[in-house]
Amino acid sequence: MKNTVATFRQAKGQTSLSMITAYDYSIAKIAEQSDINGILVGDSLGMVMLGYQDTLRVTLEDMISSCAAVARAVHEKLLVCDMPFMSYHTGVHTAVKNAGRLVQEGLAQAVKLEGGCEFLSEVAAIVRAQIPVMGHLGLTPQSVNAFGGFKVQGKSVEAAQKILDSARALQDAGIFAIVLEGIPALLGEKITQELEVPTIGIGAGSMCDGQILVWQDMLGLTERQPKFVKPFANLRETILHAFKDYTQSLQDHTFPSAEHCYTVENEAEIIAQLK
Repeated sequence: MKNTVATFRQAKGQTSLSMITAYDYSIAKIAEQSDINGILVGDSLGMVMLGYQDTLRVTLEDMISSCAAVARAVHEKLLVCDMPFMSYHTGVHTAVKNAGRLVQEGLAQAVKLEGGCEFLSEVAAIVRAQIPVMGHLGLTPQSVNAFGGFKVQGKSVEAAQKILDSARALQDAGIFAIVLEGIPALLGEKITQELEVPTIGIGAGSMCDGQILVWQDMLGLTERQPKFVKPFANLRETILHAFKDYTQSLQDHTFPSAEHCYTVENEAEIIAQLK
């Protein structure tokens, strides 16, 4: 069954939604063949693909290019694309225009933006433009400088209340789902119980309606992993071992062997006649 905004809404309280990030055609093609429900082209590409220390340098053009590559591989998964830093922060008109570009040029089926009550007008306007919006509260990476680092959010009554209030307000503004990142598990459970739209957790406990992970994290490619990540494979060691074996095989002259080489009929005679 094709995953859509509608199937995500219907999954609330029925089944656990699975999402991963993807930034290129190759990984998206593998994800398309799996049972995963949704793919997020996250602005985390700035850190895991481009080598930045945060997501703030990622541009709208970066997101469009990456999303379009993923879209060429994805047909049955819900494809959501992040709105990067400063693509929706300067007003409703700019927000709607940039969300439209992610759909028209990036081929996204929905967009995700970070922030709560301060962006309700932008969320509502994008929804009015018939572009589905996924919210994102808690540890919002685009606010890393305001937070003073990547820190767990909602650790006081006031902070937790603000996140809960923002979640309710975003739902009223028309979001179809919301990512909850880096908050206490009980707060994640409370918000999940309060909302009619599905919650997608990443470091928000086990009671969310679904979970999302960065694919490099979950497959063990990153050297330092957050507390909320479970590595489902250790591809870093596998890839490193393969690179070392490749280099050694060149030194040993075991690669390329005859099976890896092209031949043609009368090859020796042809070469002998070369001047």
